Amino acid sequence: MNYQAVLFDLDGTLLDTIDDLADSMNAALEQLGFPGHRVGKYRFFVGDGVDTFARRVLPEDRRDEPTVARCVELLREEYANRWNVKTRPYDGVAEMLNGLTARGLAMAVLSNKPDDSTKLCVANLLSNWRFNMVQGVADGFAPKPDPAGALKVAETIGIAPGEFLYLGDTNTDMKTAKAAGMYPVGATWGFRPADELSANGAKTLINHPTDLLELI
Repeated sequence: MNYQAVLFDLDGTLLDTIDDLADSMNAALEQLGFPGHRVGKYRFFVGDGVDTFARRVLPEDRRDEPTVARCVELLREEYANRWNVKTRPYDGVAEMLNGLTARGLAMAVLSNKPDDSTKLCVANLLSNWRFNMVQGVADGFAPKPDPAGALKVAETIGIAPGEFLYLGDTNTDMKTAKAAGMYPVGATWGFRPADELSANGAKTLINHPTDLLELI
């Protein structure tokens, strides 16, 4: 395959963030007087932006807009204090990024995290590598699976969408890649099972980050 760039999801793809996300949201729920959830359940709560995250964790009868907004506010406060307590790159990510850099591929990150959190995580936990663009959800960037963000990344970098590999770990990522005309690669080490990735358009599944180098 002759690709010129790789677009990465962040949480569940490059960084294992699930424990810090779960701890932060459980702390927010406790402040609201609601029960928390097991860490494993958070793998299916996250991935579609903070508003959807809040709606998924709240009791069904308390998903009104004021409660959702307050939950998001508390989550952001809690996450600001513990975003890097347990979060680390997955094993093999460093080797993958080194290999892509050595091959001269452009690299970018597109996340459904808020833009400030996305940039903070990349700047501090993936600082050894150069990314041509790092983008989270912000004004003018609709959350995935809307392909507009991915297409904007391609436009900004100056590489056609069809020359991108897109590596992600959720159905949202595979839908985004397909809609943007990028090649969808499913990361099976992330938050969602392989059958979800295949059912939503993954053309290739890889079980370890360095497997991506074999596709270049």
